[in-house]
Amino acid sequence: MLLGMPSFSIIIATYNDWKELEGCLDSLTLQIDGPDFEVVVVDDGSYESAPEVILERIRGLTSRLVTQMHAGISAARNHGIRISRGSTLLFVDADCRLQPGCLAALSATVVASPQQNYFQLRLVGDCGRLVGKTEHLRLITLQKQLLESDGRIRYLNTAGFAVRRAAVAVESGLFDESAIRAEDTLLLANLIERSELPFFVPDAIVRHDVCLSLSDCLRKDIRSAWVEGATYARIKSRGINVRMGHRDRLKLLVSMWQTSRLSSIGRLACLCLILRQSSSRTTSLVYRLLHHRVGAPRSKAASVKGIL
Repeated sequence: MLLGMPSFSIIIATYNDWKELEGCLDSLTLQIDGPDFEVVVVDDGSYESAPEVILERIRGLTSRLVTQMHAGISAARNHGIRISRGSTLLFVDADCRLQPGCLAALSATVVASPQQNYFQLRLVGDCGRLVGKTEHLRLITLQKQLLESDGRIRYLNTAGFAVRRAAVAVESGLFDESAIRAEDTLLLANLIERSELPFFVPDAIVRHDVCLSLSDCLRKDIRSAWVEGATYARIKSRGINVRMGHRDRLKLLVSMWQTSRLSSIGRLACLCLILRQSSSRTTSLVYRLLHHRVGAPRSKAASVKGIL
């Protein structure tokens, strides 16, 4: 057991996804050459208690499992922040897998970059399945396009995001608990206002495993785009534009097509991704039409997570 403050606290909010969490915890056991860390799993009121296989994994790590009444992923992460001890907080999702050497690479960057408080890890997909290929293509093209010349990135995804504890108001938390979805987009908007974009860590790799079928992904994309509409409206009312412009969207599409054509990902994955993104985009536009409000003046721009 760690008696003092560990270098990292890995905070995982979970809700009815114990099966996915098992793989995430297994990936943490492979971080053998990295810094010392603790794992904080916050169960956001799942229907069923953690199965024995999860409890076994937790016993094999320096970790703890806490349960709260269902209050949303932002509240769960904030709860994890309050009970954590690490000097750097790392947020990952239950369906994410830290690749070997991930924590070691992140730790080296945190130590070598004392002027940076926020860190975006490199996200990839599982190319063993069609849906995984679409996720991989989406992630790598987004990160490539949104990376700035100074090493910071106009992107924030809590599937792999770290922050120094000293930069967080621990009691009030890091995430806005009123945001049902797109809470990381709202956090990015806050960082844009403060000119504190996350620093990109390309050697700290997290794989996002999507276990859904293509049809289930489409349904989830549509549902998410609708629920996220309220958060995007709040951001726009503050004069911050987090939506990708037409020119940048076209550039991204061209990049995705070229990448799929020149790699093993394949054009089919690109076409499926375009279908997914088009569904999300259409849903977002419908939401905006039905909830039309006068927006604030446009300000700094950033793009997150997808072609929105």
